[in-house]
Amino acid sequence: MSRNIDITKRTFEFAINIVKLAGKLSKDSSPARTLSNQVLRAGTSVGANIEEAQAAESKADFIHKYNIALEEARETRYWLKLLSASNMAEKTDLISLTKESDEICRIIAQIIINARREE
Repeated sequence: MSRNIDITKRTFEFAINIVKLAGKLSKDSSPARTLSNQVLRAGTSVGANIEEAQAAESKADFIHKYNIALEEARETRYWLKLLSASNMAEKTDLISLTKESDEICRIIAQIIINARREE
């Protein structure tokens, strides 16, 4: 359970950093604003789904919500890579966020594996 609390806090902090990035991008060109919206939706959804999983009605519901969080984390990683490849954001912002999204994906995937073993 402590790992779940850690990932809840970690994804909340990640969402804060995504919001800050989106705020910077929303002042730029139309493509940057569009990508900003995409990364904002996906990046903030990760933690929201994990938060929902804490009140899951069953183990299957818990796993389902974590699977959605993993999908959103992977989508966020995609948008961050696209922002980097298209040079639409500061590399320093993107490097740390991309690294964190990779780590979050790995942690969530392991939580899912562990939860399935416990079924």
